[in-house]
Amino acid sequence: MQGNNIFYSGVNGFKNRFETIRRNAYYTQRIRPNVSWLSRFSLWQNTSRNNINFHETQEQKQNTGFASSGRRNASRSRNTNGMPVRKARSRNDIERPKFDIEVKPNGYAWWYVDGISNDGNKAISIIGFIGSVFSPWYYWSGRKNPSNHVCINVAMYGKGWRWTMTERGEKQLQRDKDTLKVGPSFFHWEKDHLVINFKEYSIPHFDCVKGTVKIFPEFISDIECNLLNSNNHIWRPFAPLSKIQVDINKSGWQWEGHGYFDANFGSSALEQDFSYWTWGRFPTKEGSYTFYDATPRREKNVNIALLFKNNGKVEKVLNPPKVTKLSRSLWLVKRETRSDEDFKPKQIKHMLDTPFYTRSGVETSIFGEKSIGVHEALDLNRFSNPILKPMLAVKVPRFNR
Repeated sequence: MQGNNIFYSGVNGFKNRFETIRRNAYYTQRIRPNVSWLSRFSLWQNTSRNNINFHETQEQKQNTGFASSGRRNASRSRNTNGMPVRKARSRNDIERPKFDIEVKPNGYAWWYVDGISNDGNKAISIIGFIGSVFSPWYYWSGRKNPSNHVCINVAMYGKGWRWTMTERGEKQLQRDKDTLKVGPSFFHWEKDHLVINFKEYSIPHFDCVKGTVKIFPEFISDIECNLLNSNNHIWRPFAPLSKIQVDINKSGWQWEGHGYFDANFGSSALEQDFSYWTWGRFPTKEGSYTFYDATPRREKNVNIALLFKNNGKVEKVLNPPKVTKLSRSLWLVKRETRSDEDFKPKQIKHMLDTPFYTRSGVETSIFGEKSIGVHEALDLNRFSNPILKPMLAVKVPRFNR
């Protein structure tokens, strides 16, 4: 059984260290009070037990382009940080994802998928990592070999939720342009759609999660966004408008819905270059808006706002709704999103809640139209705190064979 092979390297050694650190005043004041060693299993709280009602999108035509109109402008002009939204390049992935790209020491690559069921009751996110950016093991290794720190993370939200994120070593990694295989799980690009097949063990349930998820893009966008002038961090939105099919070996986890597929690539640690960011995708009648607002440590703020239209064109939003505060998460992570001035955005459902990261269903208003979408907030100052690394090791066990 796979579960017999999963072991928590050094976890017992962390217990006394963690209990001592926990009583430190900084931790008590800045992170969360009264956290015992046994409560570590609730650090990732999947609390989305009820409905998540997301808007459906219309049929999209397979067409790509970068256009401009009215309040939106997709010209080659730069965003507020002086960085262009540009044609995808360097990785030869303008028409489809490629999994055989080079990932240098200290770097990373991840491919991200999410989806919401048509009835709004369930959601899922899956991420394939090379150089797992949130792995304590990659951090402790000195980030010398990204290929030795790989995983496929599956997070299921709603009734019957599960969480899996087992890190594996280089011997468990196989890849070519079409396939990213990590242990028993893989991403595979098949002609015009993405197939994800996985067999992982859930924490804290300690049971096998096995299934297949397919993403059918309405179109593949041909753009990428350079998050820093140094070109150290690239966001590549492959298929912001997609259909998703989910078939997992749990009751009620066979469903269809609307999905999303993107990727991020980088040559340095996130916490080295950013202190905070938020990201959100919000479907509307026109298509889907995506907002990416980040705070670099040494450059001006990043503010990216795009509309992926139903006809396959991409428009840059020159005057997006303002950044508006959301209520803090259960772990008191600061959250913000874009919203019209006369509307107060709000969280509809929890999905994932950690001391430094939160993902949730959020309702906002964009140019007078209400939308419920997927939102994330990432506090990299908190993530940089060494106190969190032993805690992360429990939720990200390492398989050493």
